[in-house]
Amino acid sequence: MLDLGFFISFTGNLTFKKSDLPEVARFIPIERLLLETDSPFLSPQPKRGRRNEPAHLVFIAEKLAEIKGLELLQLAQATTRNAIRLFGLSNEIVA
Repeated sequence: MLDLGFFISFTGNLTFKKSDLPEVARFIPIERLLLETDSPFLSPQPKRGRRNEPAHLVFIAEKLAEIKGLELLQLAQATTRNAIRLFGLSNEIVA
């Protein structure tokens, strides 16, 4: 998939205690990572069991930053750049 130029995104299930996704996430290059909420489903820990919403994205980002050994800001900047590239957005949206 990566050889074909695909991005890989992670949702709230990355934060679940019994998830195998952290092992997968370790091998995905940062320039191919994205975050998504999958709202209203798959709320991350500690919001699991409640309706998911975009504000919960930070919990997924924190977990992915931990897995990748990055600061949260580094991960947020990288995934924002990746989303801009994927969707052909203007860099002007990044402050």
